[in-house]
Amino acid sequence: MTCRDRVALCLLLVATLVATMPTLHAQQPDRTTPPRPGAPPALTLPTIGHHTLSNGLAVWLVESHKVPLVQVNVTLRSGSADDPVGKFGLANLTAGMLDEGAGGRSALEISDAVEGLGATLATTSSFDATAVRLNVPIGRLGAALPLLADMVLRPAFAAADLERLRQERLTSLLQARDEPSSIAGTAFARQVFGTHRYGTGAMGTEQTVRGFTVADLKAFHAAQYVPSRAALIVVGDVKAPALLPLLEKHFGGWKGTGARAATLPVPPQLTGRRLVLVDKPGAAQSMVRVGWVGAARSTPDLHTLDVLNTMLGGSFSSRLNLNLREEHGYAYGASSAFDMRRVAGAFVAAANVQTDKTAESVQEILKELTGIGTPVPAEELQRTRDNLTLGYPSEFETTTQLSRKMEDLFIYGLPDSTLRQYIPGVRAVTAAQVQKAAARYIQPAQMLVLVVGDRSAVEARLRALNLGPLEVLSVAEATGRTP
Repeated sequence: MTCRDRVALCLLLVATLVATMPTLHAQQPDRTTPPRPGAPPALTLPTIGHHTLSNGLAVWLVESHKVPLVQVNVTLRSGSADDPVGKFGLANLTAGMLDEGAGGRSALEISDAVEGLGATLATTSSFDATAVRLNVPIGRLGAALPLLADMVLRPAFAAADLERLRQERLTSLLQARDEPSSIAGTAFARQVFGTHRYGTGAMGTEQTVRGFTVADLKAFHAAQYVPSRAALIVVGDVKAPALLPLLEKHFGGWKGTGARAATLPVPPQLTGRRLVLVDKPGAAQSMVRVGWVGAARSTPDLHTLDVLNTMLGGSFSSRLNLNLREEHGYAYGASSAFDMRRVAGAFVAAANVQTDKTAESVQEILKELTGIGTPVPAEELQRTRDNLTLGYPSEFETTTQLSRKMEDLFIYGLPDSTLRQYIPGVRAVTAAQVQKAAARYIQPAQMLVLVVGDRSAVEARLRALNLGPLEVLSVAEATGRTP
């Protein structure tokens, strides 16, 4: 995601935002807040217009008339956290089926229609939300909205399409059993979160995927895809008087009260260090993950944690990366991240390291996690705040980027002022606040230390670290998969 929110874990794939057309840039400073020397110009953002359709569906609109494009996102406060017990992966599969046929069109017919309009139309799902996103030239908006509405309101959920997606997912899950980074991610989540929903991936398990039926998809869609849990987020070259009648025509008839939103419990925190080795015979590298339960998106320490994490492992010049990559050459890269969800996700420090330097890498990671709790040098603090704030305006350059920011506001129930407050909030973070946050959120003596690697090559030296009892698990034991 963005430099403010999430930094990708080492060597894991992340989605790259595709720039569409420039729409917003940093403007002149707000004269009510005189800038200090070296401070970035204040980020002036357009006002979000809030409207409501006749069925209560929220419409959030930002007008931007620099290019003739419009982004329309149907965003739902429903995701993998709403999976029924015993059916983990259902939300993700339901979202994946939306463009496999809808409104009487096949997947190929939908694709051809979207391409013919010069548009893009895609679905996505996370633990906290689901979104269907349309980007289209403004002159084709009227023709594109029926496609968007069909996908959200009238998906086909054909049995043949379900079987095809089922086999694709089972294949992906099977392949992940042999991929060390995937093993590390799955095992880390399971060992930190256990039976909590966050302990199982969004895709679910082989067992749950095999069991899903068309009836399951239809029931989940009826319960979760309702206007009371959704918003239409629109950014682009359109005005409310022209837009709202179009939205009313295609979405005003959307009905349904749906099921009650799931209330996830806060995951229990680890209470003592665990050292776990997942045996992957012949592994070319060792995957090292150190962490525990982190913070929720609603944390009042957001700005401080962004500064802390950027300093620790959230940038190329972070302490972890400079240590393991530049100073010691143990890894191609090292990073850390807080995965902030509706309830607290994980904090993890990660590196894929040379097998013969596994124990040494664990030591260095723990050293940096401990060191972030000591007083922060003024120059490093200033550099980190500049890193975050000077790059922040670039996160608003396209209609797509701005719509994603607005999605976050809707999903997490944040005030519109959240985006404007980010730069001053980060620049106000002090060394004392970073130290206090580190004492609370970074406690290496309580964390899981997970290594996925060749037991025969790394076990003896890991035991010699004297970090506590070493648990040795098979891949199946660590991930909860059937051998």
